Amino acid sequence: MRTSVLLLASLLFTSVLSLAATADPKEVQQILKDAVDNQRTVGIVVGIIDANGQTIFSCGKTAADGRSIDGDTVFEIASVTKTFTATLLADMVKQGLVKLDDPVAKFLPENVKVPARGGKEITLLDLATHRSGLPRLPTNWAPANPLNPYADYTAERLFAFLSSYALPRDIGASFEYSNLGAGLLGEALACKAGKSYEVLLTERILRPLGMDSTGIAFRPEISARLATGHFSGLAPAMNWDASVLAGCHAIHSTANDMLKYIAAYMGLKNSPLAGAMAMARQDVRDTDAPNLRIGLAWHILKLPDASIVWHNGGSFGYHSFAGFDLKKEMGVVVLSNCMNDIDDIGLHLLNDRIPLTMIEPKKQ
Repeated sequence: MRTSVLLLASLLFTSVLSLAATADPKEVQQILKDAVDNQRTVGIVVGIIDANGQTIFSCGKTAADGRSIDGDTVFEIASVTKTFTATLLADMVKQGLVKLDDPVAKFLPENVKVPARGGKEITLLDLATHRSGLPRLPTNWAPANPLNPYADYTAERLFAFLSSYALPRDIGASFEYSNLGAGLLGEALACKAGKSYEVLLTERILRPLGMDSTGIAFRPEISARLATGHFSGLAPAMNWDASVLAGCHAIHSTANDMLKYIAAYMGLKNSPLAGAMAMARQDVRDTDAPNLRIGLAWHILKLPDASIVWHNGGSFGYHSFAGFDLKKEMGVVVLSNCMNDIDDIGLHLLNDRIPLTMIEPKKQ
């Protein structure tokens, strides 16, 4: 996230170019071919949607000796998960189950002492906009397997951290991107609902949108379509297991399923989540980068002639991008089975004034 923010800050000073009405299929396919040929990834898929329908572009394979990538190939989407957690929050607000200004402590076990400061408590909105004062990761983070870092982080360890941590700054004083905060938000919503985060996610988002290839647990049919993840030098990486912080990272999906999600956010399909999604995509607070605002988890890039709502995600084996421009009526999903950054591809396809970096990754 931090690298992309710095990149965007520099791009905002480029000259304004005219926007292409739609993406050029030959250009898109060449972009993906270049990404694979330059060893930026092993396999990559782009989904583009507008009022006229959707198109899938792909290049590469699920692994060096694997199958060709397509719209039904499964990838970890990593931090794009945070937008699903924010959608759950907005939906539960719309249902009158929670309020944005509710203290998160209200929904956690009574013996958990959530840090406060200056007479102010951390709210659900603070968590959703990365202004809670909590760090990126908890200080008692010590994974047994650093290559699968979330697997053994338990609720007990999370609650022990919260009960002992002193906030270094006032709540709401500044933006600090926090996987911990987003994961805590997901856990709090699950506690309120009295069910696991995955069950809540399935009932309130995945099932209503028909996202049958999206989830957290890997069913056999999903595992059969899973692209192998890869480190930046293209060595295979292991998948990450979920934990109490599942709400910040744990979802896997496909390009076809993610286009259903983006279509609902853009109002291209009727959905019981329309009101919640309209709330989640609204500009709420500033961030630590110029021209970059935040809604409920969603980043909002403010350009002179456009407003792009987007989020990215990265694990040790995958990188993902999901975004849309309501004025242009266009949405883009990019999924890659390598950890190298592909955000520029998604942003460029949404707005061609944002250049492609296409820097060949350093071999390791």
